[in-house]
Amino acid sequence: MRILFAFLTSLFLSSAVLPAWADDPVDPPVAVTKEARIDQLFADLKRERNEKAAERISGRIWSEWFQSGSASVDLMMQWSQKAIENQKFDVALDFLDQVVTLQPTYAEGWNRRATVHYMMKNFGKSMSDIDRTLQLEPRHFGALSGLAQIMAVTGHKQSALDAWQRVLGIYPMMRNAQDQVATLSEELAGEGI
Repeated sequence: MRILFAFLTSLFLSSAVLPAWADDPVDPPVAVTKEARIDQLFADLKRERNEKAAERISGRIWSEWFQSGSASVDLMMQWSQKAIENQKFDVALDFLDQVVTLQPTYAEGWNRRATVHYMMKNFGKSMSDIDRTLQLEPRHFGALSGLAQIMAVTGHKQSALDAWQRVLGIYPMMRNAQDQVATLSEELAGEGI
């Protein structure tokens, strides 16, 4: 009898601590994937009309982008950032070359390498890495901003304007993109006169 009582008690207690969804085994909770989180953040970013709130959302997107899923790659990204801060661009490139070799589908590795090439004024290499970044993540407003800056620096104002407009299609409240679109639109209108 004690055994039966102990069994029933343990059965009762175990059912009392089951998660709420256990009552409905047909619809257990679904883990939200990184892609789903990013998609939702981009939807929120596009709808947000408050600049500060949009900046917070973009920060969350960057946080998602920085997560490579590999401790080794994350460490190399940290080392590359430290090298960039110390203006040791060749060292940063060495780390980033390893990042894109180890994880070629990690868009942020390509974007970071594009940034270093831009800082070194290697615009062709930067554009190549931006292209790869955008193949992997077409909504990468950071890469599009880099593309716009390269176009402006190299005198391709219309292409720069187009890139900034693409940024605004993704991140409408980005103040820098708004300012650049206004400035370039005025400059191009003035050149047409």
